[in-house]
This record gives sequence, C-alpha cells and structure tokens, in this order.
Amino acid sequence: KNRTAFVKTVVDFAQQYKIDGLDFDWEYPNAIGIGCNTISPNDTKNFLSFLQELRKNPVGATLTLSAATHILPFVDATGGRSTDVTGFAKVLDYISIMNYDVFGSWSAAVGPNSPLNDTCASANNQMGSAVSAVKAWHAAGMPLNKIVLGVPSYGHSFRVSPSDAFVSGSKTELAAYPKFNASNKPPGDAWAGTGGLNVCGVKEGPGDTWNFWALVKGGFLTSKGDPAPGVDYRFDSCSQTPYVYNKTSEVMISFDNADSFAAKGSYIKDTGLRGFAMWEAAGDYDDILLDSIRCAAGFN
Repeated sequence: KNRTAFVKTVVDFAQQYKIDGLDFDWEYPNAIGIGCNTISPNDTKNFLSFLQELRKNPVGATLTLSAATHILPFVDATGGRSTDVTGFAKVLDYISIMNYDVFGSWSAAVGPNSPLNDTCASANNQMGSAVSAVKAWHAAGMPLNKIVLGVPSYGHSFRVSPSDAFVSGSKTELAAYPKFNASNKPPGDAWAGTGGLNVCGVKEGPGDTWNFWALVKGGFLTSKGDPAPGVDYRFDSCSQTPYVYNKTSEVMISFDNADSFAAKGSYIKDTGLRGFAMWEAAGDYDDILLDSIRCAAGFN
C-alpha cells in the first residue's frame, strides 16, 4: 500500500514537472548512513520491489531511472554485500558509483579522496577505488555499460605538520599517507558547511572540503590548474590523484585535477563504462576538469 502510494507520488511529480528521469540516492539500504536512520534487513529487497513497480507504471516505463550508490553493492538481508544485483540491472538505466570521500577527516591518515586504483597501495590503505568498485558491482551482475563513475570536483583538507608532510630526509617530496592533526581540522572553502547540529542532533564541526575553483582562488593552484609557486605538490601514481601542501598554514589537500580526471576518463573509455557523473560541475574552474575527462573518455 505504501509502496504503491509512493509510486503514484513519484509519477505525479514526474508528470507535473515534465522531467525525463529520476535518480534515487539511497546509498545505505540496510546500513547506517548518517547515524540515526532506521534500517531493515528488507531494505534492499524493498528498494528493488519499488523500482519494479515503478517500471510497470505506464509513465515510469518511459522514465530514465538511475541510482547513486556506494562503492560496494547494497547490503542484503544477511548483512553482507549483495552478490546478485541483476534485478536492479533490469529496472535501472544505470547506477552512479560515488567514488569519493574514500579518505577524509575520519581516516587514520591523509589519503586520496577519489582513488582510481588502490590495489597497488599497502593493505591498510586499501579503502576502495574506482577499479575495485566497478569490479565488485560488475561481479554482482551490473553490466559495465550501465555503470557511471562518480568523480569529484573537490577534495578534503588536513592539518599536517612539516615533520610529517615530507618523506624522511626530504624537504620537497611529500609523503604518501602522512598522519594529520585530527583535533585541529582546517576549515574548507566558502561552500563548506559551518558546522552545527546534524539531522540526528549530533554536533558537527565545520566542513573541510575545497572545490577546485577554491584551490585556485585560495592560492594553491594557478588559473591553469597547476601548483602555485611555493606550494608543494605530489601526484600519487597508485591512486592517480594529487596532493598540495602549504608549509606555512600546514594545510594539505587531497583532490582531483586535470591529470587525475584524464586518468579516470581513460579508464571509463577502456573499461566500457557508460560515462561519468560529477559532483559537482559548479566546483570546476574554467571547465578544466570537465574538458579533461570528456576528452580522455572520448566524449568530444
């Protein structure tokens, strides 16, 4: 009854606003997301049943339906990751794997926000990547041409002392996965949240994200997207992502640039994925990121 009512609500919404499709961003069925969400062992099953009923609707049958997903398949009734998502593949036009926020202020060390690959990293730094995510979803039954890779136009900032920021014995080579001061989190850019109570009533500090445009405006990058003078830079060959570091402010930022977006674009093309979904296009600067990934993916 509730499912049928929700299908009607969704269909009415689509008709009222004459939209072409709907994207469902239920990232954590049967799993804790923000911390206070209600979960059920039947979440994933019920999600699929809803999508199937929506597809049977005359209007729903004409809509483009997609889902934004975690880097691993949905949690099933056993509490483990689904090994069969073929039902979702039949009713969805595509999924968008959100391959970002892999490392952040919650992590044990500074790490890549959006790693292309992590199989080349040490075991304790293998937190997920585009490569492992696509492999997991495809193995569970999602066709490659129904997988869209989520890519970020932002990165996370960390407070890192100079003694930890560089490889031992070097004053210029940034270290991989350095430790950071979790008690002194640097603020993010003008778009980052200022902190306060979340929907669960839990106090959160200010956001630590930096959009690509803010890295330019903030003096970390030049207007061409290159490291600014006086800023230390590292491009991690495993994750295919960059880091910048300001010794004076002791701020290190793990982010994506034209080179990392080109690597992701090439991966999309070579693997036969459907495309990319960017969070968010407005975070770019002078279309540097968009142009890079579109060109590498063969969309130009």
